[in-house]
Amino acid sequence: MQGNKDFPCDKKMKEQIIKYLEEHGKSNVNDLAAGLDMAGSKKFPELIKAISKLESQRLLRFDDSGNLALRKKSEEKKQITIQGIFRANKAGFGFLSIDENEDDMFIGRNDTGYAIDGDTVEAVVKKPADRLKGTAAEAKIVNVVERSLKTVVGKFVLDDDRPKYAGYIKSKNQKIQQKIYIKKKPVVLDGTEIIKVDIEKYPTRGHDYFVASVRDIVGHQGDVGIDVLEVLESLDIVSEFPEDVLAEANSIPDAPSEKDLIGRVDLRKEVTFTIDGADAKDLDDAVHIKLLDNGNFELGVHIADVSYYVTEGSALNREALNRGTSVYVTDRVVPMLPERLSNGICSLNPNVDRLTQSAIMEIDRSGRVVNHQICQSVINTSFRMTYTAVNDIIAGDEELIDQYAPIVDSIHHMVALHKILENMRLRRGALNFDTSEAKIIVNEKGMPVDVVLRSRGIAERMIESFMLAANECVAEHFTRMKLPFIYRIHEEPKAEKLQKFMDYASIFGVPIQGTANKISQSALQRFMANVEGQPGAEVLNTMLLRSMQQARYSENNHGHYGLAAEFYTHFTSPIRRYPDLLVHRMVREYSNYSGEIAEHFAQVIPDIATQSSTLERRAIDAERIVEAMKKAEYMEEFVGEEFEGVISSVVKFGMFIELPNTIEGLIHVTNLPEFYYYNERTLTLQGEKSGKVFRVGQLIKVKLVRADKETGDIDFEYLPSEHDVIEKKSKGGRDRGKSPRDERKKREKSKESTRKRSHKKSKSGKGGDSKARDKRSSKSSISQKKKANKPFYKGVAKKSKKK
Repeated sequence: MQGNKDFPCDKKMKEQIIKYLEEHGKSNVNDLAAGLDMAGSKKFPELIKAISKLESQRLLRFDDSGNLALRKKSEEKKQITIQGIFRANKAGFGFLSIDENEDDMFIGRNDTGYAIDGDTVEAVVKKPADRLKGTAAEAKIVNVVERSLKTVVGKFVLDDDRPKYAGYIKSKNQKIQQKIYIKKKPVVLDGTEIIKVDIEKYPTRGHDYFVASVRDIVGHQGDVGIDVLEVLESLDIVSEFPEDVLAEANSIPDAPSEKDLIGRVDLRKEVTFTIDGADAKDLDDAVHIKLLDNGNFELGVHIADVSYYVTEGSALNREALNRGTSVYVTDRVVPMLPERLSNGICSLNPNVDRLTQSAIMEIDRSGRVVNHQICQSVINTSFRMTYTAVNDIIAGDEELIDQYAPIVDSIHHMVALHKILENMRLRRGALNFDTSEAKIIVNEKGMPVDVVLRSRGIAERMIESFMLAANECVAEHFTRMKLPFIYRIHEEPKAEKLQKFMDYASIFGVPIQGTANKISQSALQRFMANVEGQPGAEVLNTMLLRSMQQARYSENNHGHYGLAAEFYTHFTSPIRRYPDLLVHRMVREYSNYSGEIAEHFAQVIPDIATQSSTLERRAIDAERIVEAMKKAEYMEEFVGEEFEGVISSVVKFGMFIELPNTIEGLIHVTNLPEFYYYNERTLTLQGEKSGKVFRVGQLIKVKLVRADKETGDIDFEYLPSEHDVIEKKSKGGRDRGKSPRDERKKREKSKESTRKRSHKKSKSGKGGDSKARDKRSSKSSISQKKKANKPFYKGVAKKSKKK
């Protein structure tokens, strides 16, 4: 309920509360209720609501003892508030994110003020940051400006403890600490439902729970695919399109008319073809290539002209902007556009005319674009090629070479140009974070049956090279024209994060030239080359990637640090990304340039850039959550079995172990056989008695003890093995490779001092890595899953699964 119109006595009640506190100075809620004759079961909830409103209006406050008092004007002036976004941790504390250029501020669990993850809040500084000690500033939330959590999805649970409500829902969102009670409604719920609810009441001091009403029944527990659907719905990622959007899509013809071709560059005679994955249905990019008389290459990148059909102001455009991007999870795609467009007239299917926008580039032997044309066009592709077939043709498969003879020369020209472009990017300093990715294979019921590594051959990397070239060309074209534009930017890494990485890399004896404030991409390239093939190389590369800033969309061109590109945008995937669709719209509109058009785009681009970046992160979250859930579900079959893995991260509370198929799990310090202290500088765990040391990149033998599909958590148990490392303390530091017997003798002589030193370090090592469950990759190969009750990849130690 909102506003005074819902409570006629609300204004009078507020006046009574203020008058009472003026007379009594301060009071607890019960005394206030008794003094105002509001202690009854009917009146007390109204009193609590009035107190909550007065607190949000900053007219009163709660002191540390929980007593109410009026907020003094002098006190109000002294409190300088900071506004930002609250990012909650499932442990109860959180961080206040103020600005991309400012460090986050720590919010203790008693200072969150009932804010929920994502809320816009006001906070006051309790303690400034200490740069010398490396501690973050601490703040306390004093007001929630805007709630981010409007809807929640979860399993409905019947509950007789609160007869006023039908029950509560159990959400997958571990950052929601309080129960969400559901109002009773005419439809009877039996406890099997997955429901989506609208939040009507948020937790306050008066009631530490949510109240919500049912919006929709998403499905029932046990339905095929309901687990993935629950994750998607919880993030407001909806598969179904509104009726007006579908109506617009259905009104679009199945093929372009002659009228549609007027003014377009006719490229239908070019030898043009698509190269995609075998299961792809929305073919939005095609290529052609020629070897010119001057020795240069002509590369044509042709992208489906989605903006021709999705016009500004249409229902289709509204929905595409609201979705921002297509979302790809394990067993399904939630598309940005209805299938009639994405798989129909906007898909560059073979041997049919399709409307496109083209970037036609003349590229010399050094990889430089010396001439280009960006235009609206029409093409007719000759073949629908797969990455597998093209890789086989490159490898010399004679049968496929005969079958696709008309494009074989083009494929070989493409390979040559790809190598030129790849070398060009390396010369200018582009960073290659080509880490391994897992593919989760599911059966018809959505159950994971295997986890394998994705392979990337020349064909995949070749098409990526051509798309990068087109994106750069289009971005530079409009920058030179000095027109409002949307860019894909990747800013330089923050010095603090980079310094932390450089300090850690030095432990491995691999120096990085430069300083954290000024370091070139070439220096980072050399570092990556120096560690290649060494133990822990994959983990070091992943840690370097994590020290980078996140790429985003912006109206300002700040370049792309990772690609070492001065100009970059997204032009090549308008079926699945809204910024690409917007770029296509600008290509068309700017062809009839006017100041009014430029002014219009200057106004709309900033908000579109921000929204697209936010929705992209939402899609990434969905993919990450579903992947963790499915990996945990897959591993449930292997509880009790032993594996060999690599330590991918070491934190105060334990270490994360990654298996060769990228599945990652935790060994908690409490499950280690002795006390281990954490060295924050070296990011290692060392045993108090044994001297065993665990560090990133080290091989380790483990046993799977738990896999929880609901949380996505996987827990391992440490097993002693030949991979264990013993380090002996000495005056000069730590000596590696000492035997357990030698180490035991040394430690027995200084047992008491060792305990004191270990205890001191354990106390000072507070904190942890909140990003410890990030995905990581490994160079190890994985074999296919074998028959039931057998290990699913080579290198597994002796099996000891308990029946």
